[in-house]
Amino acid sequence: MELDRAAFEALVEQALDEIPAEIAAQVHNVVVLVEDEPPPDDPDLLGLYEGVSLTERASDHTGLPDRITVYRGPLLAMCTTPEELVREVRITVVHEIAHHFGIDDDRLHDLGYG
Repeated sequence: MELDRAAFEALVEQALDEIPAEIAAQVHNVVVLVEDEPPPDDPDLLGLYEGVSLTERASDHTGLPDRITVYRGPLLAMCTTPEELVREVRITVVHEIAHHFGIDDDRLHDLGYG
């Protein structure tokens, strides 16, 4: 599937906008980025959370912003329709934000965000 970077970034923004307000209000000190490709050692990676989850933070945490990176290339490669791409971007964004809340991959798979 083909989609230019600006349109892809708009899908990520849309997915962020769809997060319920009560959850979004708890997301602090996080930057969301789009990269074309994941690290070479994990070429199928769709997204990555890097930081200290809320469950692991001390009350006086003042570190650098956490990072969520969404990888455009693998998502485009796995999707064949625009509807599928919208769904997979949303799942990826929710999955990585869940890591910010300390939810692990096993639980996310159980919830359908694997």
